[in-house]
Amino acid sequence: MRLLHTSDWHLGRSFHRENLLDAQAAFVDHLIETVRAERVDVVLVAGDLYDRALPPVDAVRLFGEALARIRDTGARAVLISGNHDSMVRLDYATGLIDAAGVHLRSSLDQVGTPVLIEDEHGPVAFYGIPYLEPEIARHHWGLTRRGHPAVLGHAMERVRAELAGRPAHTRSVVLSHAFVSGGDSSDSERDISVGGAAHVPVSVFDGVDYVALGHLHGWQRMSETARYSGSPLAYSFSEEHQRKGYWIVDLATSGVAATEFVAAPVPRPIARISGCIDDLLTAPEWERYTDHWLQVTLTDPLRPAFPMDRLRERFPHALHLDFAPENERVADGGSWTRRVADRDDPDLVLDFVDWARGSPSTADERRLVRSAFEDLRAREAAR
Repeated sequence: MRLLHTSDWHLGRSFHRENLLDAQAAFVDHLIETVRAERVDVVLVAGDLYDRALPPVDAVRLFGEALARIRDTGARAVLISGNHDSMVRLDYATGLIDAAGVHLRSSLDQVGTPVLIEDEHGPVAFYGIPYLEPEIARHHWGLTRRGHPAVLGHAMERVRAELAGRPAHTRSVVLSHAFVSGGDSSDSERDISVGGAAHVPVSVFDGVDYVALGHLHGWQRMSETARYSGSPLAYSFSEEHQRKGYWIVDLATSGVAATEFVAAPVPRPIARISGCIDDLLTAPEWERYTDHWLQVTLTDPLRPAFPMDRLRERFPHALHLDFAPENERVADGGSWTRRVADRDDPDLVLDFVDWARGSPSTADERRLVRSAFEDLRAREAAR
């Protein structure tokens, strides 16, 4: 049986206010072409189908079209909800769409109940474990231990118990949306540590043939049988060096026989660059970034006037601007923290005024700032 493992579509998400719906639609086109060309039997989507619990209408439409097109290829689909999705909303009418060959698992009650799909070698049991909010899952199952390891460990106990009652030759696949210890994260994954420790050991998934993981946006292998596919698009500048795509996994009679990572289309490359604005605007070495979405960090000692307008003359797709002046480190190598350690509050405010405006404060301004702080201290002392 041939599987395609993808995750973290985040349909409806933007990138620094750039609408990504067309790029997400292009990814779906590529995925459908791959499903046909590679004769994929089952498409696995390991959570974060949408970017938020109430997705925009266009994102819902694209998701519906994607599922219909997957089924038009003759492949089946097994999907789970992630921490960005609404578990309750995605669970609606799952019993009805099961009959169409689309199996969406977004309920605690369904954990441990497999979707059975057969090939010439026999059945494969697909177990969907949606993102488990620790406190909700703990109360639902009556557990005493808290945290992600406890609830995911219980979920896998249910899976292994159900699998143990099946014929010995039954192959098994688990879909899970979780943060496995040792995985490389990026800035665009929402923190899932609320309610207990976020990380779970990969050993919690022992006993199944393949684990299709979702949540981390970089593709990576956690063990011989457990992998993250990563997100199909970059959703933060911290993902600039990640290769985007999905896994093709072949299941033989004894488990995973082969895996291949297939790259997805890149709508526009992203990069982080830094330097003084005059160098960025004139040096030939930066020319290769003119078609990139850019995060630019300016290191000029004084903040330039209208920096983004000037940068976009050469880099029309610059999206984010930071400032890290080179003079934040003094000549003796001390850090900014050491530099300000012995300065009083009025001096720090005046330093900021000097930096932001690009010229020294006047005597009247210095008197005004110091007078304001003296007034504040007098008020505090009178309370």
